[in-house]
Amino acid sequence: MQYHSEKFLIVKNLKKFILDLEVMLVNFPKKEFLTKDMIYKDALEVLELVYIANTLDDLKERKQLQIRILAKISMLDFYLERAYKKKYINEKQCLAKSSELEVIDKMIYKWIKSEGS
Repeated sequence: MQYHSEKFLIVKNLKKFILDLEVMLVNFPKKEFLTKDMIYKDALEVLELVYIANTLDDLKERKQLQIRILAKISMLDFYLERAYKKKYINEKQCLAKSSELEVIDKMIYKWIKSEGS
């Protein structure tokens, strides 16, 4: 399967994103602990959903998970935008993390497309 190695690249990129995210979240004020927890929880959930989707044989069920993954990625991008507007992260950090999410997002779309409708 040609796309098999690409799935591992999704996991690799997600892990890097999460590990870097942990460092960024330290700068959030204590009053934002709920937002901070939601960001971290959603990032971990994306990784978990990718792992689960990789193991599914049912294409319909896998596609539903892939769509959930895309939704979570969109939420993470929103959280980053919000953190930037509230000045918890700087513009460079926001753009870098958003760019990483965009790459992951494209990989997920490619994964969906490679399996057909």
